[in-house]
Amino acid sequence: MADVALTLARRWAQLPLPLRIALIYLSARVVTTGLMIAAAAQSTSLSRFGVEPGLVDFVLGWDAQWYWLVAEEGYPSDLPLTESGDVAENAWAFMPVFAYAAKLLGLLFGSWGVGAFLLSFVAGYLACLALHRLLRDRIGRSAAMWAVVFFSSGPLAAMFQVGYAETLFLLLLFLALDLTIRRRYGWLYVIIPVMAFTRPGILAFALFLGLHGIVRWIRRRDDPLGGRDVANIIALGVLATVCGFAWQAIAAIVTGDPGAYLATELSWRRNWIAGGVAGFVPFEGWVQASQFWFAQWGLPSALGPVALVILVAGASAVLLLSPQVRKLGSDLRLWSAGYLLYLLAVFFPQSSTFRLLLPLSPLWGAVAVPRSRVWRFGVLTACLIGQWAWIHSMYALGNTFWQVP
Repeated sequence: MADVALTLARRWAQLPLPLRIALIYLSARVVTTGLMIAAAAQSTSLSRFGVEPGLVDFVLGWDAQWYWLVAEEGYPSDLPLTESGDVAENAWAFMPVFAYAAKLLGLLFGSWGVGAFLLSFVAGYLACLALHRLLRDRIGRSAAMWAVVFFSSGPLAAMFQVGYAETLFLLLLFLALDLTIRRRYGWLYVIIPVMAFTRPGILAFALFLGLHGIVRWIRRRDDPLGGRDVANIIALGVLATVCGFAWQAIAAIVTGDPGAYLATELSWRRNWIAGGVAGFVPFEGWVQASQFWFAQWGLPSALGPVALVILVAGASAVLLLSPQVRKLGSDLRLWSAGYLLYLLAVFFPQSSTFRLLLPLSPLWGAVAVPRSRVWRFGVLTACLIGQWAWIHSMYALGNTFWQVP
């Protein structure tokens, strides 16, 4: 038996890396498809998707409908209003790259949905390749492969198969992080604008570039920092910042309302805050949400901000002190810290929180570092359990604003 296992391991190692990752990715997609079929069988008339929906309904469900609307009708020049006069939910909250790329691809099949599925599916596989490349020089090829396993099978793995922009953004993000770490800044002038109009998050990358530049300056004696690199880091930081605010400017120009984009984003937050929200205040969302959720759980709402401080302190300690995370290198830790700070500044935590944590996927490398088989298979089992819980809740049971993927 041991000889057979050794022979299989050797044959596996001899396969080209892209093929090995493809087999892992396709296996994960088969599992996810099975879980989605099971969720469809348990869907009832109370679900958003009705009784016995098809997989196509899931692919085109929830936010995919908004991307389809963008592809078919574009963006409104007049912001829709609620009965109370507030800006209503509308397409300006969704960036154009995925919507129109899916439309272009879908022309080959006569269906936007097919284009969206293929775009997410293929981008997911390419993201797995990019993640392995990003991690292999830091944690080793074996651990990097396990990180790919966890990434492709994680609780949010349904994103690889539905009409969301997440996998395309992750592909671009992993490439951008890898280029930055390898000091190949040139291609970032192309990738950053595409990232910026794929989904929100480019301002976090601008912050990362600033932190990256500071660290390189501090370490310039051991890691020489030439004038060209300084110029590239500054220029790319400016580019990412400008791109990060460009969508707000475009929305303002088209609608004639300077606050169109922020008002649109806040329209979703009103579902959670009694009495609505007067305007955007950085970091306020997490404080409000901590109070909201503690009240929902029957706990004193005043304890919410205290728990938030503890959560932030805990996340900071992990990024700074965990030996597994430290193995990933300073750049990936800086990205993780910068992105978490960005979420704290702009996001209101609710049902989409786990999806918005996907850009932290390089941290799967830290989870994959321990070499224990028990640990790794235990993590994989937890991923699959979490995947079923998420798919079942969001698709089989999903019918209200707090069950949006």
